[in-house]
This record gives sequence, C-alpha cells and structure tokens, in this order.
Amino acid sequence: MTHSPLTGSTSLWPLALGRGLVLAALGSFLLTPTQTHAQVRLPKLVSDGMVLQRDTKLTIWGWAKPGEKVALKFNGKSYQATTGTNGKWEISLPAQKAGGPYEMDITASNHLTVKDVLVGDVWLCSGQSNMETPMSRVRDKYPQEVAQANNSRIRQFEVPLTYAFKGPKADLTGGSWVSTTPQNVLKFSAVAYFFAKEISAKYQVPVGIIKDAVGGSPAEAWLSADALKKFPTYEQQGAKYRDSALVASIRQREGAAVADWYKRLHQTDQGEQPGQPKWSAATYDATGWATMNVPGYWANQTPLGPVNGVIWFRKEVDVPASMVGQSGRLELGTLVDADSTYINGQLVGTTGYQYPPRKYDFKPGVLKAGKNVIVVRLISNGGRGGFTMDKTYQLAAGGQTIDLRGPWQYKLGATMSPTPGTTTFQYQPGGLYNGMIAPVLPYAVKGVLWYQGESNAGHPEDYQALLSSLITDWRQQMQRPNLPFVYAQLPNFMAVKKEPSESGWAALRDAQRRTLTVPNTAMAVLLDVGEWNDIHPLDKQTVGHRLALAAQLVAYGEKKVVGMGPLYQSMQVNGNKVTLSFTNTGSGLVAKGGDNLQYFAIAGADKKYVWAKAKIEGNKVVVWSDQVPQPVSVRYAWADNPEGTKLYNKEGLPASTFQTN
Repeated sequence: MTHSPLTGSTSLWPLALGRGLVLAALGSFLLTPTQTHAQVRLPKLVSDGMVLQRDTKLTIWGWAKPGEKVALKFNGKSYQATTGTNGKWEISLPAQKAGGPYEMDITASNHLTVKDVLVGDVWLCSGQSNMETPMSRVRDKYPQEVAQANNSRIRQFEVPLTYAFKGPKADLTGGSWVSTTPQNVLKFSAVAYFFAKEISAKYQVPVGIIKDAVGGSPAEAWLSADALKKFPTYEQQGAKYRDSALVASIRQREGAAVADWYKRLHQTDQGEQPGQPKWSAATYDATGWATMNVPGYWANQTPLGPVNGVIWFRKEVDVPASMVGQSGRLELGTLVDADSTYINGQLVGTTGYQYPPRKYDFKPGVLKAGKNVIVVRLISNGGRGGFTMDKTYQLAAGGQTIDLRGPWQYKLGATMSPTPGTTTFQYQPGGLYNGMIAPVLPYAVKGVLWYQGESNAGHPEDYQALLSSLITDWRQQMQRPNLPFVYAQLPNFMAVKKEPSESGWAALRDAQRRTLTVPNTAMAVLLDVGEWNDIHPLDKQTVGHRLALAAQLVAYGEKKVVGMGPLYQSMQVNGNKVTLSFTNTGSGLVAKGGDNLQYFAIAGADKKYVWAKAKIEGNKVVVWSDQVPQPVSVRYAWADNPEGTKLYNKEGLPASTFQTN
C-alpha cells in the first residue's frame, strides 16, 4: 500500500500505472519452454519482421537436441554451429549494413525461415508506465500521427509481462515484431514511437523498438542478482520469493481477501439490491439525493468525509434532437478509483483503477431527445474518491458537446474498510530482470531508452546508486561497457506549492541528474511537459524528441548537436550573491518568455530555503536574497511541480532541477 500523490489517499496507485493491476492478482504462471526439443527452434525475438542492429557483430541463437548441427544462411553467406550438451547453439554474424528486407534460413533436423528481416538500429525501451503508455492513450492528442502511421521501417516487439525469482529465464513468454500501421501503432510505446520516427528520419535507417516496460515498476525490479548484492535490503526482499510455494500461498490468501471485499461490497451496495429499483436505471426516482459539484472529491465537498465504498452519482442532461441517432463519446476525466458508468440505464464503460482517462464511446440509439440520465457507480478503494480536477467532463455526439461540470446528485451506496493490500510480485527486486531483460540480452541493440522513477520517488536517497548500478549491470550482462543509455527525467507533477519545500520528486530528479557522471549517458529534462493532475502526461512527442536529441550525443556521435538543457556545474559565493555556472548552455542561457527567472531558492547554514531573485549574466546565473546574507546552498526547480520554470538554453531545452551542495 502506498500514499497517493493525487488524492492524499492510501491506495494501490503504483499498481495501476500499467499492466500491473490485473496481472498482480492473477500472477504469472508462464514458464520458459524447455531447452532440449529435438527440433531446432528460435527465441521469440528472432522471428519474422525482426530488426537487427547494424554495424556490429550479431548473435543468433536457439535450441535443438544436444550435438545437433545447425546451419544458418543470411544475406548470401552461410554459417554453422553445433549445439552444446544443454541443447543451446549460437552463431555469430559479422556486422551488417542497414538494409533489407532479407530472409534468414536455419536448417537442422528441420528447416525454419525468418522472413522480412531488416537491418537498422534497435533500441531497448524500458522503465515503467510512462514508457509503457501506448499511442492509443494519446491518439486524441495526435490524430494525424496515428492516421498517417504507415512505415514498415519502424517496428515494435512488445515483451510480455513476466517475472521470475529462481533465476534468469532463457526466453520470453511471447511477443512478435509488428510494423507501423494506423492500427498497429496504437500498441506502440508512444515515447518510443516518436523517438524512433525521428531517428529513422534523420539517419534513414529502419528502427526496431523492444518495448520492455512495466507500469509501476521500481528500479530494483530490473536489477540482476549480481547487481542486487550491493543492496542487501532489496536482495533479502527478493530472495524470499524464490520459494514458489510461498508465492502461491500469498497469492491465494490475498486474492481471496480482495474477492471477499468486492463480494461484501456488492452485497451491501444499496444501489444494486435484489427486489429494489436499480440506481443505474433511467427511471429510478432520485428525489432527495444530495448534490455536489463535479469535478471534485467528496471528502472535500460533502458531509460524507473520506469514506470508502460505493458512491453513486447521477446527472440529468437535456439532449437536443440533433445529437440523437449518432454515435458519441462520454468523457469523464479520470475517476478515483473504479467506475461503472451508464447512460439511460445502458452500461457504456467501466474501468478498474484511477489512471486511465474515461473516454467511453457508444453507438447510436443510446441518447434520446430531451431528458437523459448519466449515472456513475464509483468505488473508492482506500481514501478520498471522486472526479479529478481540471479534466474534461462532457457528452459529445454529432459534432456537439454538453458540458457535464457542475452539480451532480449523489448517494452513498455502501461503506467499506479500505481494500486489502496485495503483494505486487512483479515489483519485487530482480523479478523483471529475470523474466524480461535476461532473455533479451543476447540480442544486439544500439542503446537503451529508460523512463522510470515515479515508483522510487518515495525513497530518492538511493536512486542514484540504483540507476548507476542498473546501467553498469546491463552493460556487463550485454558485454557492452559503453552501451549508450539515454533516460527521461521525471516531469512536473502534483499541485503547485507557493513556498519552497522538500520534494521526493525533486530529489529523485536531482539523483537522475547526478547519474550523468556515468559515462555515455544522457538525459532528457521534462519539467515543462507534465500535468499537475496526471502522472501520465499526454505530451509524449516532446519526450521522444528530447530523447532523440540526447541519443544523438551519446549513440550517434553528433558532437555539434545541443542534446540536453543546461546542467548545473559549480557555484561561487561573493557576499550575499551566488554565481552559478552551467554546461550545455548551447547558444546561451535565456529566461523563456522574457520574464524574470523563477524557482530559484537560497539558504544559509540553517538550510532554510527562501525564494531568491536570479538573473542571467552571460552563461551564468546570479542568485541572491536579502533574507540570506551568507548563502551556502541554492536549489532550482526543487518542487514536485515547478510549473513555469524559465531557465533554458537558446535551443529551447530546459535546465534540470539541481541542488548545489
């Protein structure tokens, strides 16, 4: 159980940052196939439509019976290998130039042909939900990008969620290479797609994306057993789950507790009692129900307080005849936590956790002229439930919209204790490395894209060590000591605070900045792309663009490219003023928008930070406050949501969060 940054509630919010919610309950029973089949077979990655990494030695591998001879033909040349006693074989191919499509033939006691093979650049794209977020989630923001997504040279392989604690898996549990079409692209990582599109266009090569991300996953879940030895607490935490009987018993016990909670919820919900009119029915008489304004949280706006359970909401709207007979969409922002939503008694959508946008499409015949009734059955799992602020709440059909903000009727259906907590097995140390990274390691890649950190923001003090160890670990496992590693810094998120304060998100951003001391790394700063009320901001194109710029520095040798924003380098104190020096200033520092610099804070020996004045002098920034005569420390953008930061280079890239000491 963790603390929800959006609502102040105790909820399962990291669980909900991707595929984790359902799969955490069901578990992963998928096991790697045995390695000693009589016939030659290939790993899931080596399959039709694959993209191979150009300009580097390649490893093609697979399994057959021990001692079997395997022949491989590719691009006009032949290669051979013999399986070992473990039934595994490997063949090294020399570096290939970008091109294709080709075919790859593998012959042993049987014959396999891998078709439509391209050679270009392959990027391993990992992290948590903001890397995982598919184009389908942002299609309304980028309708033309989706409609025009026809490019067979950009392909994605999505690694299925699998965790393992007894050791690295030999192969993935599934997955296939798919090329870019308007339909296929909806499953592509949005960040990775925009990155790949830019890289492919610039270098005129095919680009393969290996989408290997899990919503809500902490960094330690992606570390190997060797790397975890540096973190005894995490190592011990992961070790206990090697006992499969223990895992099964925990899953059974916790699953039964959650199922019982929902059973009791259903049995006690007054809106769904047998023999009584259903509260979801269009004909139900809601006279006497109280009202609250939407959007908002019932803990703030009603006498109910922070009650858990089911609250029913109801709104009558007058629909003109011109909207009738049309397909339509009901948009309800995001809801905390789970909802079932009805129009005129018909269920139009349901969502099991708070983060997905509620965009419920419905067919003609749902709306009628005149009075229509919208009903939302909203379950609060553990805290302050309701309708997220500053989101879109509307009914749309036939090119017309009806604003749904304002008074809604509500009534308490059932009161419950918070949902029982569950163990999210895929978040435990080492599990995702064994299940989802280890099987990918032999496959040559250009570099790694990493977007992660939200789930470590509660303990940012060890994040620099974790991320540095992860980079070193993956490089060692791949035998690529200089493997380019490009990562996204956390964006701005949560409510803006008026005064300087401590921030786990800022501290984690600073840990990400300091990780740049690891060679051949680069970072995209995202302080201007976040949304205060959404941990999954929609602007994934800017993220992909900035990651592509950063990749040009460390993976493509573009020394003249300004690939990152200004990074704090050093400070000099003169009286009550501090002069800050930066790297990556590009053509020069600017205060974006021409206004005074914001979000600089300064402190003396007492470490009490106050807002400071700041001005640009050349490629330096001078910071001071009359309240601090003897400054010792400066912070910049040290907040969960430093909305409105101004410090950029002239190339339009923002400066990173930093603390000088």
